[in-house]
Amino acid sequence: MKIKHILSTMALVATTAAMAQQVTISPIPQSVAWGDKAYDSAGATYTLQGADQADADAVRALKAKCQVTDGAGAVTIVMGERGDAAVAEYAGEIPEKAEGYLLKVEPGKVVIAGHDGAGTFYGVQSFLQVAAQPQVMSVTVKDWPDIVERGVVEGFYGNNWSQTDRIRQFQFYGANKMNVYIYGPKDDPYHRGRWRENYPTAQAEKMRELARVAKENKVKFVWAVHPGNDIKWNATDEKNVVNKLESMYALGIRSFAVFFDDISGEGTSGIKQAQLMNYVTDNFVRKHDDVDPLIICPTEYNRGWANEKGGYLRTLGSDMDKSVEIMWTGNSVVHTIDKESMEWINERIQRKGYIWLNFPVSDFVRDHILLGPTYGNGLDIAEDLSGFVSNPMEHAESSKIALYSIADYTWNMKNYDYMSSWDKALKDLLPESAEALKIWASYNEDLGPNGHGFRRDESRELQPIAKAAVKGDKNAIAQLYGKCMELELAINLLLADKTNPALIVEQRPWLEYGKLVAQFGMNVCATAMTDLDKASGFVNFDNLYKEARSIQAQMYNLANSDILHPHQPGIKVGSLVLVPALNEIFANTVNAYNAT
Repeated sequence: MKIKHILSTMALVATTAAMAQQVTISPIPQSVAWGDKAYDSAGATYTLQGADQADADAVRALKAKCQVTDGAGAVTIVMGERGDAAVAEYAGEIPEKAEGYLLKVEPGKVVIAGHDGAGTFYGVQSFLQVAAQPQVMSVTVKDWPDIVERGVVEGFYGNNWSQTDRIRQFQFYGANKMNVYIYGPKDDPYHRGRWRENYPTAQAEKMRELARVAKENKVKFVWAVHPGNDIKWNATDEKNVVNKLESMYALGIRSFAVFFDDISGEGTSGIKQAQLMNYVTDNFVRKHDDVDPLIICPTEYNRGWANEKGGYLRTLGSDMDKSVEIMWTGNSVVHTIDKESMEWINERIQRKGYIWLNFPVSDFVRDHILLGPTYGNGLDIAEDLSGFVSNPMEHAESSKIALYSIADYTWNMKNYDYMSSWDKALKDLLPESAEALKIWASYNEDLGPNGHGFRRDESRELQPIAKAAVKGDKNAIAQLYGKCMELELAINLLLADKTNPALIVEQRPWLEYGKLVAQFGMNVCATAMTDLDKASGFVNFDNLYKEARSIQAQMYNLANSDILHPHQPGIKVGSLVLVPALNEIFANTVNAYNAT
């Protein structure tokens, strides 16, 4: 067992060191054809053609990562949008779809041609992934998204993301071809409780900055107002809503939403909500030639809460302007989305639903951090959606594991593979310690029992080992010991990783707790393997038992200490498989000892 574990450890370290060299195009393109080597990336320089007319954000993104020069021997990059002279000869190859692009990499030449500016920007992102390989391979990519709007809604309760968090998120969205961010954090008073008031100057300037950075990364910044708790259905509050949106328009925001979720009382009227959305559409949206159609989060935003007799959803569908997008979380508050559920809602609202996926949000299970794969959504619903956004955790960096897969899923749904996407997400987030992160993440997938009944699988490879170990199989107990030792090693590697400090800061409470879980596991397994008749010396059952109890006390103290984030009720790691198995083995072992 020890030799196998040492070899596993060596493989872990070696694999971790090699991760940075593995680069793939993500999200998976609709069409990609690889050829032979085009050139070496080391020392490569580039000269640009068409950059004076091409999308400015695409040019900026390219220059930020590539050495541009007019010197001899440089690889020529031809870039532009459909209709530009620079890419005119490739017009027939550019996908005729919004945000579509053509990427051609050949020896000495690269072509990046977008159907529109966003397409060129996304073509640049794909090229940068190809060019990051030691050997840049010839390739032809024809690509476009399946879903029109793909991204994130910051709609959770609890600690809002910081300005830095949001800016880093927008850069991440741009690199991964997500194009929408909806601002609706429940604990921003100027979004909800004090919605009639304008932001103070300092906060307003932060909003202006967010709108600018989002635009630079081809992200639609949607600002949402949440008036439903105390709105008065009168002309004064109709104007108050418009005035608030006008104040946000002045900050450079051009996309807006109105939320009526999680309210009661007068604000829940479907008739009044539809009338308000029509008023705002007529008196705000259509008064500006650069404002997108509104989005509404309805009060009955899931099937479990829908009152068919009351006719709320059908009222929105029939009475509200057809340009307004209607958000939907599925069959319940926290649920995956399938074909049948989309057909159910679309028939009632008389338009394609705009999905608000409540994953990986953890505001209802704050003692868990959710790092597992994203799965369960239908692969056949692309034509049924107008948009698909994920509600993440308050932990912005950690949420990127799931959001990377949301980008994969919404771009090319039919080819989405959740385990492959999860692997790529881990490598993208922490390339130097990706294998350690995967081991750690596998113990942080399930949400535990919760009021919404939403659960995830966890520790798939560990399950048969844990099951056999609980039954007293000594070989399985030895394997479980090795898994606990592996977990401790992975945590130590993550704590030592300096490439993404924000990620480690977010996860530190769980990492520190996870080390204690791993140590408890090794102790329990060692105790279970002790021959009660022959144990002697210092390493005997009594001392192992005392150590186990000591570790349990440390776990309790840590889970109730000031290491916790605000509003966090405790810490859970490995709560579905590992910890229950260890507790049962420990109890069985103590019972056997007492019987002896």
